[in-house]
Amino acid sequence: MENNKMQTAVFAGGCFWCTEAVFQRLEGVIKVISGYTGGDIKNPAYREITTGRTGHAEAIMIEFDASLITFRELLDVFFVTHDPTTLNRQGADRGTQYRSAVFYTDEEQKNITEQVITDLNEQGVFEDPIVTEVTELGAFYNAEDYHQDYYNQNSSQGYCQFVINPKLKKLHSTFSDKLKKELQN
Repeated sequence: MENNKMQTAVFAGGCFWCTEAVFQRLEGVIKVISGYTGGDIKNPAYREITTGRTGHAEAIMIEFDASLITFRELLDVFFVTHDPTTLNRQGADRGTQYRSAVFYTDEEQKNITEQVITDLNEQGVFEDPIVTEVTELGAFYNAEDYHQDYYNQNSSQGYCQFVINPKLKKLHSTFSDKLKKELQN
């Protein structure tokens, strides 16, 4: 039986530009796609998502090599690089499209996610309880091309400087051992 090392994880942690930039830098992450999931309409566009009325979250689909980084390790990065205790909000971004969510692809991911949330709450890692939604992945729609690889294409833009750079700094200081080799100091 062939051991399938390639797996998929889908996270929503506010603006997908932020989460995409974080996960692109991890060793074992092969591809990150910004998109929309968890909503009610087919083939939504960004202009519809921003209204908050479609039910979709801005999310990222991560393709990763589980022999290099585990789903649990991805979750560790996810919970450290956004605020999982604010309902439908990350910083100044407000609305259900910015909710914290893990969209699991199988029961193992669901169980691991629920256990991590329980552990973090019991350990009092955050001042408030975690409100991250844990939901089975449904349809995932790729965001428009201009949203893909956004930070790498627009790193001097104000939003990137003030919102994404601090997340990347935290990633580098907390998970330096998980960074792609070319990013390690």
